Formats: sequence, C-alpha cells, structure tokens
Amino acid sequence: MTAGNSWISSASTPSTVADGKRRARRVLIIDNHPIVREGLRRIIDGEDDLIVCAEADTARDARVAIKERNPDVMIADIGLNQGDGIELVRDVRAHYRRLPILVLSSHDETIYAERLLSVGANGYIMKHATGEEILVSLRRVLDGEIYVSHDVGCNMIKKKTSARGSVQSSDPIERLSNRELQILHLIGRGMSTRETANSLTLSIKTVESHRQRIKTKLNLHTGTQLVRFAINWFTGQEAGMHRYRIGAAPQMLLHPEV
Repeated sequence: MTAGNSWISSASTPSTVADGKRRARRVLIIDNHPIVREGLRRIIDGEDDLIVCAEADTARDARVAIKERNPDVMIADIGLNQGDGIELVRDVRAHYRRLPILVLSSHDETIYAERLLSVGANGYIMKHATGEEILVSLRRVLDGEIYVSHDVGCNMIKKKTSARGSVQSSDPIERLSNRELQILHLIGRGMSTRETANSLTLSIKTVESHRQRIKTKLNLHTGTQLVRFAINWFTGQEAGMHRYRIGAAPQMLLHPEV
C-alpha cells in the first residue's frame, strides 16, 4: 500500500501483539535502493519483536512517514534520491528527540560514523554487516545505547584521551567540516552548485564559499579539479565495501555518556 503517493506503508500485521506478548517495535527504513529496503524488510519482519512500518527513499518522504507512522526506530542510509542523509539525521533529531536513529551505509565509517553521531544518530553500521549484526544494532539503539564498530569505538576513545589537536589526520577528507563533507558528497553525486544549494536549503553564494574552502583544504585549484576529485571519491565510497572483510570486526557498544 502506498501513502502520500511516495513512502510505502507496511503491509505486515499490526504491531500490537495479543496474548500478553510485548508489542513489536516499529522500524522505518530509509534507503534509495529498493533491493536494500527489501532485504532489510525480510530480516526485520522475520523477528517477533520488530516490524517494518514504512519505507522511504527521500528525506521529504521520510519526514512524512515519521509523522504518519510513528516509528520506534529509524534506520537510514546517508545517500538519498533527494536530500541529504546527514541533514535528515540532524533535522529528525531536532524535531523527534526520543526517536532512535541507526545509520546503515556503505560509506567509510572512519569518516562518517563520528560525524553522524555528532548530529544525532544513535548508531552507525556498515552495509556489509550480517543480518544478525543489523538486528543487534537495532535492538541496542532501541534500548538507548550507542552502537558503532570496534574500530570506530576505539578511535573515539583515543580522541577523548589524547590531547586536543595534538595529532592531525593524514587524510585530508577528515579536515572537512560536516557541511563541507555534505557538499563534497553532493558534488560527487553530480549535483551542480544550484542543485546542492536547493538540496541543503542554502544560498548559492554560501555553497560557493564552502566549495572554495573545500578546494583549499584538499589543495585543489580549480572547480574542474574539485568535481573530478569529488566524483572519484564518491565512486570509491560507493564501491568501497570490498575494502572491508565481512564480519571482520566485532561491534562495540558504548553507553550514551561515553
């Protein structure tokens, strides 16, 4: 069944369970790949305590689904057909303070995980994760915990215990601010300055200023170099799952206060 001509309502049974059993918790899936949404639905709907209540592939439809379907948890990718995943997480957190958000993405967790946590996500897990790991991560964020990989957790702890600013990353991407990373991401997806401005609700002048700062930080000199770099980087992110061994790293649970 389709609601609002866009987001997809669950055709599964209602989440209220009879006979005194605990109500199945409602999951909203946000991803721009139908096959990913289908796979997640099969994993989630196979559990007694979880149920998919809706799906969406744009930030706008995600907001509508949250309002109309009242999910207990949101699982979302960074890349959407329209809009930006980082901005969506920030916006959802501002308006729905208690809604757990789990980011499921193919994008490099060493770059994105901390950034997503900083704008309001409760967890970050890579798309190469097993179905069991995804279910564990969903239940953990539903229970109020922060869920990240072992490597990301160790890196976060290391940053907290080391002197601030004592070590600068050798990866120039990590020097970009969250907004600059968003813009680089959209450039890599082929968006023009105007399209990027519309997607992020910014002025063209503001986007141009960000583009200039990105070029400076990445030691790029022309707009053409920036576009080429962004496309190569984005393409590498999309295809980068081969860099990880499936199931290689155990997951690390961090309490919210860490």
